[in-house]
Amino acid sequence: MLGNQGFTCTDGSRPFQASTHPFAFEFASSANRHIREMLHAYGLRTSLFRLKVINALVLATQEQRVIGLQDLHAYIEASFSQLTIVGVREVLKRLAEVGVVSLLADRKYSFTPEAWNMLKPHIR
Repeated sequence: MLGNQGFTCTDGSRPFQASTHPFAFEFASSANRHIREMLHAYGLRTSLFRLKVINALVLATQEQRVIGLQDLHAYIEASFSQLTIVGVREVLKRLAEVGVVSLLADRKYSFTPEAWNMLKPHIR
């Protein structure tokens, strides 16, 4: 179906194939539902980059620490190499603009109390 609409792969791999099973993506979307709802409450759309950054910030917050740009990028890059340090910085900048995260004096980031209170009940 995608091939009929002019979508091609530039790397020579097979085109994306959508799953027809109704539960194929339920786990991935339900695992991040609380993050998607929080982003929506702040007027932001959900993106894979935002989910990766927020998940890394959640882990740091659970460990009761704040995290800087370099450390955040290194953590994300270990599992998702497509997100550059500039991309991480842009995501953090946008999250800070709307009040999801705060840039602290030591150039590290943490959730605002309001954002963390929205996420905390859903974190195990």
